Amino acid sequence: MPAPVTNTAVARAARVRLMILDVDGVLTDGQLCYGGHGEVLKSFNVRDGHGIKLLREAGVEVAILTARKSEIVAVRARELGVERVLQGASDKLAGFEQLLAATMVSADRCGYIGDDWPDLPVLARAGFAATVADAADEVKAIAHWIAPQPGGRGAVRALAEFIVRAQGKFDELLAQHRAGVARA
Repeated sequence: MPAPVTNTAVARAARVRLMILDVDGVLTDGQLCYGGHGEVLKSFNVRDGHGIKLLREAGVEVAILTARKSEIVAVRARELGVERVLQGASDKLAGFEQLLAATMVSADRCGYIGDDWPDLPVLARAGFAATVADAADEVKAIAHWIAPQPGGRGAVRALAEFIVRAQGKFDELLAQHRAGVARA
């Protein structure tokens, strides 16, 4: 169940200039499917992809930080225009700091969405900590905002709308989309 939206969550989301996304359990439902030759298959939600585009249209840079390595993650990131992708980051906090340095964004202006214990150090450091409906309880306990959807089922789309609304850009972006002039 999503946590009630607080003024603190809105204020923190309003400051986000960089949103970093975990992959497994956030952009996917956390399942790993293996093909006949050992390749890993992942399923991504189109609504989450649109959410990433909305963030970019609103001027929020998006990055991906994941402990696993997968070519399909790189492919999906390219499709969505996400340039900063850090895979194989077994120390997610070090990866987070690396992304902050590369983008010159301070931690208090950075958001992070994760779903399980490896994400806890990053969630504790990020200015805006978000999670999915089916996250570990310990993650939910420190999140500023909890998506009503589980990972891989539109949680990132909901997150994007929350941030865009908090930043006062929702109406402008909606008007652009209605007019067919959205820029991604």
